[in-house]
Amino acid sequence: MYLKSIKIGNLELQNNVFLAPMAGITDKSFRILCKEMGVGLTTTEMVSAKAIYYHDNKTKKLYNLDGEKKPISIQLFGSDLEAIKYATQEVDKIADIIDFNMGCPAPKIVKNGDGSNLLLHLDLIEKIVMAIRENTNKPIAFKIRKGWDENNIVAVQAAQIIEKAGASAITIHGRTRKEFYSGKADWDIIKKVKKSVKIPVIGNGDIVDEETAEEMFKYTNVDGIMIGRAAFGNPWIFREIIHYLKTGEKLEKPTLDERYNTMVRHINMEIEERGEEVAIKEMRKQLSWYIKNLKDASQMRDRINKIINKDELLNEIKTYFEYLKNN
Repeated sequence: MYLKSIKIGNLELQNNVFLAPMAGITDKSFRILCKEMGVGLTTTEMVSAKAIYYHDNKTKKLYNLDGEKKPISIQLFGSDLEAIKYATQEVDKIADIIDFNMGCPAPKIVKNGDGSNLLLHLDLIEKIVMAIRENTNKPIAFKIRKGWDENNIVAVQAAQIIEKAGASAITIHGRTRKEFYSGKADWDIIKKVKKSVKIPVIGNGDIVDEETAEEMFKYTNVDGIMIGRAAFGNPWIFREIIHYLKTGEKLEKPTLDERYNTMVRHINMEIEERGEEVAIKEMRKQLSWYIKNLKDASQMRDRINKIINKDELLNEIKTYFEYLKNN
């Protein structure tokens, strides 16, 4: 009933359950793992339009899509119109959808006038959407929040401006910038945004399992859902939610073997992509999430955080999962 294909611009996606773009998380390896779990759309980490404009080589790695199964969305952020126009033309060559972030609450993003700071400047939002629309024929999507704070709830107004300026879809996270990720997401504002525009609206915030996924659809009438933090160390959440929305039945949780094999594969993919030293440091947080709520996870996490060598890391993980099976 709720799971269905969804059209964004001229692009038809297999289903309407999406992975949220998250800095330091949704790199290529993780996107590939989530895509294998059936997710309808993956999006890159945020990519600075200004960094693309200045030909920053490190930034190019963030939107390297080689070997990935399409469709893929590339998410840009920024506030400089010239840089945004140029970056749009660049990513247009490889992206299926161009996404733009107007919701990131991180201080280092906001202090430059980017991310959710744009919600304080609705006239600039309009100019940004028009600048992107004029420089690509690809579908363009925009991620917003409820507003800056409780005194600046602008989601409905922003959504209408974004739609009128040429957007193909909007994702709305039901918290203000001031709230970051605390408290409860406001699904009422998501419902209001959905009612206020004709383009597809994707709901985001507090979807943590099968029931909350179904409840988001039921309560807000959104066209699709986007899952962020609940996917940390848990790419299986997409398989579980998709199956539940399709059949009304819950799948078994991943076995210890599946969890172990996915962790090992994730480590190897990261090493291939980034090199051993960087990959192992970057994977520490991911591995901690994979083992969350398992027996003696905190001691295991302490050990992982001291390891700098691939063989030692793989051996430690193997020993830990053998211990889990025997206890």
